[in-house]
Amino acid sequence: MPTGKNTSKQAGFILLGLLVLIVIAGFALTQASTKWSDARKREREQELLKVGEVIRKGIGNYYNQTPGVVKEYPPNLEALLKDNRFPVPKRYLRKIYLDPITQREGWGILEAPSGGIMGVYSLSADAPYKTKGFRPAYQHFENKKYYGEWYFAYVESPVNSR
Repeated sequence: MPTGKNTSKQAGFILLGLLVLIVIAGFALTQASTKWSDARKREREQELLKVGEVIRKGIGNYYNQTPGVVKEYPPNLEALLKDNRFPVPKRYLRKIYLDPITQREGWGILEAPSGGIMGVYSLSADAPYKTKGFRPAYQHFENKKYYGEWYFAYVESPVNSR
């Protein structure tokens, strides 16, 4: 039959073992959380690129389909949902998207020199995960310090104006 002294030593080792196990589990969970956070940030970045491009194309379609000779940018993002300049209204966006980075409504607006909206950008001041290796259309995103510097703007090119 074990004595009280041996039982307390065994309990001490078990307690120490459990403490080590808890520390290892905590470390593993911290690592998993960091990886999940990085993956989520990458997903949101990709979503920002997709949504920004959809809005940029919508602005371009609104501009290029302006009736008459003088082209106009949309006065606001809502004009992309329903363009009432035609007998049958046109739609360039299905909805006003949330900013994928901030997960809130509202975008930074780039105003066109002639009036209206020529582009949008995220209102996030977070540093981007991706800083290099963008497609040619987004080369200007390289080495930007925060998402608010990623501008999705429609600029008429000489090819588009013919």
